[in-house]
Amino acid sequence: MATDIKNDAIPAHRPAEYKHAHLRISGMTCVNCQNRIERGLRKLGGVSSARVSYAKGTAEIEYDANAVTISQIDGEIDKLGYKVVSGGKNGNALRVVGLLVIIAAAYVLLEHFGILNKLAPAMLAEKGMSLAALFVIGMVTSVHCLAMCGGIALSQCIPKGEEADGGRIMRPALLYNLGRVISYTVVGFLVGAVGSAFTMSNTLQGILKLIAGVFMIIMGLSMIGAFSWLRVLVPRMPRVFAIRVNAVGARASRARPSSSPLIVGLLNGLMPCGPLQAMQLFALSTGSPVTGALSMLVFSLGTVPLLLGFGTISSALGKKFTGRVMTVGAVLVAVLGLSMFTQGFTLFEAGVGSAQPIPPVGATASVARGSQNIAPASDEAQTIKSTLRSGQYPNITVTVGVPVRWEFTAPEGSITGCNRTMIIPEYGVEHTFEYGENIIEFTPTRTGTFRYTCWMGMIRANITVTE
Repeated sequence: MATDIKNDAIPAHRPAEYKHAHLRISGMTCVNCQNRIERGLRKLGGVSSARVSYAKGTAEIEYDANAVTISQIDGEIDKLGYKVVSGGKNGNALRVVGLLVIIAAAYVLLEHFGILNKLAPAMLAEKGMSLAALFVIGMVTSVHCLAMCGGIALSQCIPKGEEADGGRIMRPALLYNLGRVISYTVVGFLVGAVGSAFTMSNTLQGILKLIAGVFMIIMGLSMIGAFSWLRVLVPRMPRVFAIRVNAVGARASRARPSSSPLIVGLLNGLMPCGPLQAMQLFALSTGSPVTGALSMLVFSLGTVPLLLGFGTISSALGKKFTGRVMTVGAVLVAVLGLSMFTQGFTLFEAGVGSAQPIPPVGATASVARGSQNIAPASDEAQTIKSTLRSGQYPNITVTVGVPVRWEFTAPEGSITGCNRTMIIPEYGVEHTFEYGENIIEFTPTRTGTFRYTCWMGMIRANITVTE
């Protein structure tokens, strides 16, 4: 067994004195971290057994006090890229509380200013587009991908310990993006093959986003060390996926870096995302598994340059600033998880929401005050005039029981991949905007405030119905 302790530093006549150490370790982000620490400690001379728990954030170690010291064990863990937490739980608790405040504030700012909405690409794939156009759309969409999934990429592309050495900086980013490309291509093949069976309803899309949001929140919180009991809910990579190779010559076998980025990349291709779903619909329209796969392959390759560069930079920074970069990644994952959860809830609500007709109360039309120009066109209808904006929909007020004619003007450049389709679940309306004048008609049948949303669940606004 390898050891960092010189033989002449250990008196041969001293009998073994076995002790037990219970250590709390910070910085573990998945079960692969657990496996890496166990392997490192077992190679340390004087350590007879090491059992590390990612779920609990602890290590149970049996060691010969005459052969190795606790400080040397701490040093080995530090060399692997993790930290032994000392000084009680108060210091860590204050750190966690501070990070939770940052996560909450970042989420509020993200939602208030509609940052993700503004990053949504203006153009999405449409029937008949060339492969070159699909590649360009992929490049434009990669900005949105970086915002939506940058935290996940960050958490996977930072090498730990021995992975940070030996010129392997690009390996995690390459594996992560390879997984994405493979996943996108396979989905394109399946969608092109089975046709309309892969069309997702708002309800199903909402459920998938809810699930993805919950797991992103759990992943982010576990990465910052908050609520350690949440770690048992994080999906774990089976040990069977651990890759090992035998070293050449007399060198002992050692573990290769984890293949976790590849597997996470494969799963990333299944994550609900507006532009990605638009591409899946494009593949669906081809009616051919080969064409569908080729379309998704070209699109995914367009997203690679930006994400690969981001992952590589993260890997390079991670060699010196692993802890800080991982903390940033954890906050990002949690914030975007909250955003995705909100989008999922909105889409789920839109999918299950439906009008509940009740007899009109016979109220006359009224004029609502505010930024919207609302006026009754006649005794039988009320007209609303609005202008479409790239990152938001207007809140409007209408009168119950009176048909609504909503005149929506879409100026050049106002339509994005996110706001192009508007869903009003209360009235069963789904409208796709075109430049120029758009007419939306419905009749409010009950008073109250009803939410409407874009097809991605990212832009939300209210229709208030009054007496």
